[in-house]
Amino acid sequence: MWKKEKKQETQEVSPEKEEGRDLYEWAQALVCSVLAVVLLFTFVIRLIGVDGHSMVPTLQDGDRLLVLNAMLDNDYEYGDIVVLRKDTFLEEPIVKRVIATEGQTVDIDFVSGAVYVDGELLEEDYINEPTYVEEGTEFPLTVPEGSIFVMGDNRNHSSDSRSSDLGTVDTRYVIGKAVFLLFPGADEATGQRDFGRIGPIAGID
Repeated sequence: MWKKEKKQETQEVSPEKEEGRDLYEWAQALVCSVLAVVLLFTFVIRLIGVDGHSMVPTLQDGDRLLVLNAMLDNDYEYGDIVVLRKDTFLEEPIVKRVIATEGQTVDIDFVSGAVYVDGELLEEDYINEPTYVEEGTEFPLTVPEGSIFVMGDNRNHSSDSRSSDLGTVDTRYVIGKAVFLLFPGADEATGQRDFGRIGPIAGID
């Protein structure tokens, strides 16, 4: 009987040891959570800010976007909003909309402001104004293999694939697709932040 009671006593854990074990488990969970977040933002998504007004009215200066890494999804199509960086054009990342992909032919009537892809007029209800500004690229233009043609939604205040300095963009320069507006920047006209704009950033159907 005495031996049994002694064995039970040795199995009891002191409050200090119990507290230490809880602290260790809490620290382990915290480290795992931090590691998961680091891996997520390194290999899956990035947080990128919009700098400038070239995507008005869709995006405002100061918007914060969640961007899906290009390594996970590099199948681009018309309407996608992409973030790209080409150091010979601009050192900072830029945000633009995909207008055409490889093999497609883009033509722009700068008198009427109309944009055509493969001879079809684009119904661009997302733009701020028609496309009147030329920037040096000659049209019609066929997008080379492995490239995309991009433009800002604020057409007459955007440097994009119409510029001979950028032209069509090799998809290897694309950082990723914008998928979610995480935090709104101030509206260009009112200076107010419209939190109703927070949410998924869909392509054009």
